[in-house]
Amino acid sequence: MNQEWHDFLLQQGFAADFEHHGNLLEEAQTASIAVPLVDSALIRATGEDNATFLHNLMTNDVTGIPADGVRFAGFCTPKGRLLATFGIWHEGADLWLQTTADVQAAMQKKLSMYILRSKAKLHDGNAERVQIGLAGPQAAAALAALGLATPPGIKQVAAISGGQAIGVAENRYILVLDVAAAKAAWATLAQHATPAGLNAWRLRDIVDGLPRVVAANQEQFIPQMVNFEAVGGVSFKKGCYPGQEIVARTQYLGKIKRRMYRVAVDALTTAGADLYAPETGEQSCGNVVLAAQTGTNRSEALVVLQASTVEAGVVHLGSPTGPKLEFLPLPYEN
Repeated sequence: MNQEWHDFLLQQGFAADFEHHGNLLEEAQTASIAVPLVDSALIRATGEDNATFLHNLMTNDVTGIPADGVRFAGFCTPKGRLLATFGIWHEGADLWLQTTADVQAAMQKKLSMYILRSKAKLHDGNAERVQIGLAGPQAAAALAALGLATPPGIKQVAAISGGQAIGVAENRYILVLDVAAAKAAWATLAQHATPAGLNAWRLRDIVDGLPRVVAANQEQFIPQMVNFEAVGGVSFKKGCYPGQEIVARTQYLGKIKRRMYRVAVDALTTAGADLYAPETGEQSCGNVVLAAQTGTNRSEALVVLQASTVEAGVVHLGSPTGPKLEFLPLPYEN
């Protein structure tokens, strides 16, 4: 994390882990929120071959991203298992990649190994920019107060003083700003939205059914298991990339036996936690992808499960006798 931004946030009263800020139940409900996204990180790709270089590695079409567009994409092992998920967009001739902070450094190093003779270079973008999430009914008003009268649409990017604004979902935006602009914007944002912790943003991702790969669940899922094609993260028309044959074969030849679901549970949980069902006994039938606390001892989560266990309707967290999951709707069919 950018140290100057880190110190500024501590001065604003954030706890060192940035998980919660203020009232937990208020965060978990529908209030407008402003969240320092310190669990996300950035990579900047420069050079005339940056788009084609990334296109050959990602699950989605990078060369076709419009100048004002944002696309989700994944980077897989040769066996089709996700090592990272990204949001990718343009800023002039450069491309920005957003991923989770706990995999960013390793992914930047690994992707760089594929550059070879390509005229491209990857840079640690966290030294240049920080990220703020805006969500809720006052989010557009907050952007207007910063000078962006027309907020970007979903999966669109717009220039703003000191950086860019990205449309993530309905009434949800990410500001990607240099530190000086972010510090200057914070007081304005706080007039329209309640400062909140990372937990509140994760909950919005869960409600919107947006998966992310973190260190705890790397190499566990092919893209379709986390509904990545349903949120526009996979192109089945582009050329080869690591794992493409397996991802395509799964889509066209085989039934996807594991999918991602939204659940609630009377317990606290984290990404990577195991799930169990009566029909699988002591063997895990799935894992938690992303979790957020919604009460003193209650969570919502995105989980990957065997479809047969969902049809049976009984799944437990942590052990075969653990708390039972309650299934909640997603905004798309899976």
